[in-house]
Amino acid sequence: MRILLSDGAGLTARQCATLLSIAGHEVEALSAEPLCLCRFTRHVRRVHQVPPCGTDPFGWLDAALEVAASRGAEVLLPVQEQAAVIALARDRVRAAGLATAVPPFSALARVQDKVSAFRTLSHLGLPQPPAYVADSVQALRGPFPAFVKTPIGTASAGVVRVDTEAEARTLAARLDTDGAFASGGLLVQQPADGPLVMVQAVFADGSLTAFHACERVREGAGGGSSHKRAVRVPRARQAMESLGDALGWHGALSADMILTPDGPVFIDVNPRLVEPVNAFRSGVDLVGATLSAATGRDERLAPAPDAPPPDAATHQVLLAVLAAARDRGRRGVLAELRDAIAHRGDYRGSGEELTPPRGDPAAVLPVAAAAAATLARPAAWRSFASGSVAAYSLTPSAWRQLTAAASTAQPVPRS
Repeated sequence: MRILLSDGAGLTARQCATLLSIAGHEVEALSAEPLCLCRFTRHVRRVHQVPPCGTDPFGWLDAALEVAASRGAEVLLPVQEQAAVIALARDRVRAAGLATAVPPFSALARVQDKVSAFRTLSHLGLPQPPAYVADSVQALRGPFPAFVKTPIGTASAGVVRVDTEAEARTLAARLDTDGAFASGGLLVQQPADGPLVMVQAVFADGSLTAFHACERVREGAGGGSSHKRAVRVPRARQAMESLGDALGWHGALSADMILTPDGPVFIDVNPRLVEPVNAFRSGVDLVGATLSAATGRDERLAPAPDAPPPDAATHQVLLAVLAAARDRGRRGVLAELRDAIAHRGDYRGSGEELTPPRGDPAAVLPVAAAAAATLARPAAWRSFASGSVAAYSLTPSAWRQLTAAASTAQPVPRS
């Protein structure tokens, strides 16, 4: 099949491209960023530049459908926050002859922003750390420390830890100027103790078809995970199954959880696929399950011939190098590269998720560029970490445009 990825800049897009290409599919991608991850791999045949979804969601949609028609795409696969636009325009996408896997927009809206997700999880009785919604600067209160979260934010954007009431008030005043309280308020959430686990699920009309969980062994740049290890968390699976069933979910649904001594608790929900390679190397085919939800056919991908055991350890050298530059400077970058090349430390027995170089020489270019830039100027890590997120992240303005269009119950407008 010819599959068009909704995004070519993010980590998930790059991982999906590798898995789909190895399975024999023709993969192309959309990106607002001219130089994106999916340009540096043989697994993506072509990257098409489109308007940024975060500031022009309907322009992005028009361009995506035009590209799909001109390239004869069969599937528009949501691999980033464009899932929200596709969900709103699901009928229009299908009328264009494209298969896709997204829930009804009304279901997506219940978890897309952090305030709505908190209320949905609370309504369903699913576990979360203690939290409340502050609808004004005056409503912000302790106890502290706490995490203050804006409704819309990607890759840890819009999440700030505050340790005192004075810090909270200063932050709230700044966010008030940016219109945060007018957009639904701020979620104020207490910290939870325990390791962070990334859980991923795929549903077909509310029925769970695939599930995977992996622990963040090391945090990478931008709040991502540079090293992961697959884990089994039955209670997390049960919680995700309850959530997907209650929402009648269709397609991929992911979440971050903290494994507390009393069990897993939700700290974030992502209505999309997230970094599927660790799952695949553990024998769980999230991408194939998402394709099956899109097409209605069994689209399981062939397992990798050298697949590790079910507790697979994986890493992303790019994120590790950027985190080393952030935390330890040039010496940290050099040490990280030495460990990765020698397969020692956290790299021992671990496989590369993002840029596996075997048979794909161009895959090493982003890592080489990041290493060279951060060795020259360690602060350059910020440009690499923030650039791709800006290319695909949904902004508050875009989310307001989508919800306004949904409230009219009219066909999705053309830009």
